[in-house]
Amino acid sequence: RKLLDKPFMVGAKLLWKRALQLYAASIVLTVLFTLIGQFFLGNPGLKYGIFTDWNHWWNFIWQTLTFGYTYGWADFLKYYALFLAFTPLALWLLRKGYWYIVLALSFMVWCLFPLSPFPHEFSQPISWQIIFFGGFIIGFYWEALLAKWRTLSLSRRKAIRTSFVVTFIVTAIATFTLVFGHYLGGALGAHIDAIHHVVEQGFNKDRLPIPRILLGIIWFWALFAIFRRHEAWLTKRLGWILLSFGLNSLYVYTISAVVVFFMHLLIAPPGFGVLLLNLAASIVAVGIVLLAVRTKFLMRIIPR
Repeated sequence: RKLLDKPFMVGAKLLWKRALQLYAASIVLTVLFTLIGQFFLGNPGLKYGIFTDWNHWWNFIWQTLTFGYTYGWADFLKYYALFLAFTPLALWLLRKGYWYIVLALSFMVWCLFPLSPFPHEFSQPISWQIIFFGGFIIGFYWEALLAKWRTLSLSRRKAIRTSFVVTFIVTAIATFTLVFGHYLGGALGAHIDAIHHVVEQGFNKDRLPIPRILLGIIWFWALFAIFRRHEAWLTKRLGWILLSFGLNSLYVYTISAVVVFFMHLLIAPPGFGVLLLNLAASIVAVGIVLLAVRTKFLMRIIPR
């Protein structure tokens, strides 16, 4: 929206440039992770799904270039590349005020998921795009939405925020109970686990059904309200890391993918004290990424 007073193609070219950047980054990382992974095929920490049929190496190249195959811990890049490639159309419609057409088209594509001939993990862009374009619409009209929000009375705004936060807390506790309840053991643990298996059918990650979308909306806006409420404190205490990561998001994501890839190879077997081990590994990983940002390691090569 910052380019609203500029010709349409100015924004479109920036979007396509970013899509090409992400496409290239996804291809390069997939190739690197696949080649490096060949030396660790027996390692239990190696991510599943690695390409090994080198008698048909041309298939590896074709599948990689067409996103039929991605590998490593930066697989979300392909989704952003695909979505950004189509974003200029959405941008053109929003500049004309046709936000409802963008929303309708996104919803129609979401509805096509069950008709996809591909396995669910390859059909995720069909369902997940609704999050991207929903956020794109909100971002484009953010100032107008904010102005509308401020026309509400303080009591109504407080009631809305409170309802979101309370619902978030209740559903977060319920989620935690369902996911980890089986650790209780016995009849209670088995009963909770059985309920979990029934409930999770309505929250499938690949399909992204309505209940998961609604829960995501509640959690996002509740956390947004909490962060805004304590923004000054968070900035003062954690700004040194949150702002560093946020201002270099693509770079941080790329470096994180590499760090996580090797961390899994080094720290794979679970066992006693696995939670403490994971915590220590996570702290070390975050520290390495922060060090890379501070030293600008390969920042001229890796897009920010």
